[in-house]
Amino acid sequence: MTVLEGDTEPAAPETRLMVQAERISKSFGRNHVLRDISLEVKRGQVMCLIGPSGSGKSTFLRCINHLEKINAGRLYVDGELVGYREIDGQLHEMRDRDVRRQRSQIGMVFQHFNLFPHKTVLENVIEAPVLLRKKSRRDATALAEELLARVGLAAKRNTYPRSLSGGQQQRVAIARALAMEPKLMLFDEPTSALDPELVGDVLEVMKDLARHGTTMVVVTHEIGFAREVGDTLVFMDSGVVVETGDPRQVLADPQHERTRNFLSQVL
Repeated sequence: MTVLEGDTEPAAPETRLMVQAERISKSFGRNHVLRDISLEVKRGQVMCLIGPSGSGKSTFLRCINHLEKINAGRLYVDGELVGYREIDGQLHEMRDRDVRRQRSQIGMVFQHFNLFPHKTVLENVIEAPVLLRKKSRRDATALAEELLARVGLAAKRNTYPRSLSGGQQQRVAIARALAMEPKLMLFDEPTSALDPELVGDVLEVMKDLARHGTTMVVVTHEIGFAREVGDTLVFMDSGVVVETGDPRQVLADPQHERTRNFLSQVL
């Protein structure tokens, strides 16, 4: 077992929180990508992360479901320590199967859709629930059809990904993540690979998720979406949280010069 370095005894995780990050640090060799990050996301809320490329946003997102291992700090999802067990005050890495169990409860949508090209839309959506959750094919299909209708793609159930637009493929990817019935959804710049005219449909699906109380952490360049949907806006730069607060307030009256400079270039 690998012991996580540099930790002190934490407070008990807050039960009202879906995500609780306490002084998270992450390095790749000598490159310090995250420095002492502490953030909280309440159940049913949407947190939007903005900032320049290389600021650590996507790395933080990947740490939440342990696709990247943190070097220091503690990270809880729904009150459960992510990726580690605490034994006698020290953190030890979980077994792979336990990490997979945690990860199965956290949906993630990437920039690129990563659909199986040889499977239909329906087959893409039911794959994980059948294999990982051991759902019957009948139950998985019923849920998949409901989710495809929700993202506006019921008529595409028997279509292969190559016949879909980028925006449609991304909506299938969202339905696929939702099919695992996750407690938390992570979005890593889900519209950045899309043509501008296709962005709106994907954002509408995400807005619908927010209206239905889905807890989300979203890395995005869509400032309008962050303003309209976000409960919290976080501006990151060089691996640190520069500013955080209500999106409307931060966007209208940023308190830090670095935030003001960034927003002047994107608004």
